[in-house]
Amino acid sequence: MNLFHDEWQYVDHTTGLQPMQSFSFDDTFCHLTGTLGWQSVVRTWVHQHVVILGIHDSRLPHLKDGIRYLNDAGYGAIVRNSGGLGVVLDSGVLNISLIFNGGRSFSIDASYDLMYELVKEMFKDAGVIAAKEIAHSYCPGSYDLSIDGRKFAGISQRRVRGGVAVQIYLCVEGSGSARAELMRDFYEQALQNEETKFSYPDIHPEDMASLSELLQVELTVEDVLFKLLAALKSLGAALTQKEMTDEVWSLYNDYFDRMIERNDKMIKNMKDVSNDA
Repeated sequence: MNLFHDEWQYVDHTTGLQPMQSFSFDDTFCHLTGTLGWQSVVRTWVHQHVVILGIHDSRLPHLKDGIRYLNDAGYGAIVRNSGGLGVVLDSGVLNISLIFNGGRSFSIDASYDLMYELVKEMFKDAGVIAAKEIAHSYCPGSYDLSIDGRKFAGISQRRVRGGVAVQIYLCVEGSGSARAELMRDFYEQALQNEETKFSYPDIHPEDMASLSELLQVELTVEDVLFKLLAALKSLGAALTQKEMTDEVWSLYNDYFDRMIERNDKMIKNMKDVSNDA
């Protein structure tokens, strides 16, 4: 079954949203596609100077110090509701979500492969794009995307009520290694050499790069948006747009409340740790 041959709703959220809103929208569209019969959704989003933490990051022993370091560097921080560890978002990073009814037909790997296929089509002239873990990157995983061993993208996914959201961040502009240095220093501050049951990444900044660096061209996020739309068309997708109804907004508000609750727990945890110290 080739999902790209279906009709997809295109949602452009590259401006105007806060990060917690993005993850709330993906959960909303998961619910709509998985339970209420909505067509598949491709959603693009960009956020300014924020580190998106994973669940394991929220349990770091000195998280408060780590977040203070990020704040001093000009970055906010939130905890997301999908898998993986911390990633850096800024105006040079394009995020893409593919959201569809997974049912029982799409395994976890098949869902990752769908995004991998899309990225290969977007950059079909870039040479070999590998999907394998780059162990010394931030948020390492088996579907890290790299060129010549240097990672430029990571993929995560979330499943809600039969819907699947496959999310990728693409480091398009700027320095991939500078983003990696930020995350390396964050973990140093948040761990402070303390032993933990979970193994956090040992980040080597030279193992990460942006697409502009790897392809040696001055790519912009806007350039990559055009590549996305062209690739979807080439793969057979028909794009539409749809109005948000009052029912959809109500569903979104429920998922947004859950994101706020998740992040309130992180803040409370930091206070409890501080009080215990």
